[in-house]
Amino acid sequence: MPLGTLSLQGVAIALTRREKTAVQLATIAGLMGTQPLEVNGGCSARTGSVKARTMATSSNSGRSRRGKPGATRQQIERSQRFERARRDSLRPEPDGRAVMYGWHTVTAALQNPARRIRMLLATRNAARRLNEEGVVSPVAPHIVQPTAIDERLAPDVVHQGLYLETDPLPSPAIEDLSAQGVVLVLDQITDPHNVGAIFRSAAAFGASAIVTTRRHSSDATGALAKVACGALEYVPLVNVQNLARALAALKQKGFLVIGLDSSGEADLASLPLRRPLALVLGAEGRGLRQLTKETCDYVACIHLPGEIRSLNVSNAAALALFIVNRSA
Repeated sequence: MPLGTLSLQGVAIALTRREKTAVQLATIAGLMGTQPLEVNGGCSARTGSVKARTMATSSNSGRSRRGKPGATRQQIERSQRFERARRDSLRPEPDGRAVMYGWHTVTAALQNPARRIRMLLATRNAARRLNEEGVVSPVAPHIVQPTAIDERLAPDVVHQGLYLETDPLPSPAIEDLSAQGVVLVLDQITDPHNVGAIFRSAAAFGASAIVTTRRHSSDATGALAKVACGALEYVPLVNVQNLARALAALKQKGFLVIGLDSSGEADLASLPLRRPLALVLGAEGRGLRQLTKETCDYVACIHLPGEIRSLNVSNAAALALFIVNRSA
């Protein structure tokens, strides 16, 4: 005689005592582990075979934050601590690995021979698409359910069925940069979405490199890599200890160094632009630091005809690259 029911994808399934216990245990085990568990309970011919696949999903995480009806504050806080610890256990070891997700970001990394790939997770649909489009991975992908990738990332992240762990690309020295083209220099810009968008614009306009400080900057991983949309594979990232010294080194190599700041007196388009050229961009709000301004050959602004006289730093970078490519 059935003792309970389980609603599975909108279908009510009658369960015996043994099956109900197996499903409950599988649910607990699924919340404790990192791999999906399949539970097959022996059923009578009348009820058929019950197959429950359990995995902690983002919706489960949302429920754990709110707690079950009637749960005490201590129970809710304990559940939240458990959920944080479980997610932390799935993140890469602190060995410097970069995390990438999303179709364009991951496929560009897979096709870069300079990348050392550590692990690739893919859903069945994503793996099929990789095969159809001829994208060859240097490591065999682990085929997983989408929720297995969800667990490793922040809530609401769009991963498109691909998750990659890789070593960061080597950072060239400032002295090794070719004295040609255009280089973007970032003065303590920390927002990964802005830096990722700057990388994408740099790749689109053919910039030679992006220079940033080791401290007070955003790591080339996660959200930055996703927004960059594969640009990390095409534009070298140069990490320097001291930005003023790096700018001085660029000037010694013949670079014209122009800082972009809304307080700049000259219009960028009116300057005698030439290559090699370094465009220096500051963090939103604070802009360029004083020492950075003093090191530049010019501090310029971008003339805007509207009522708002400043742009988001990633938009300013794209517009400055457009002006330079048209003029120099």
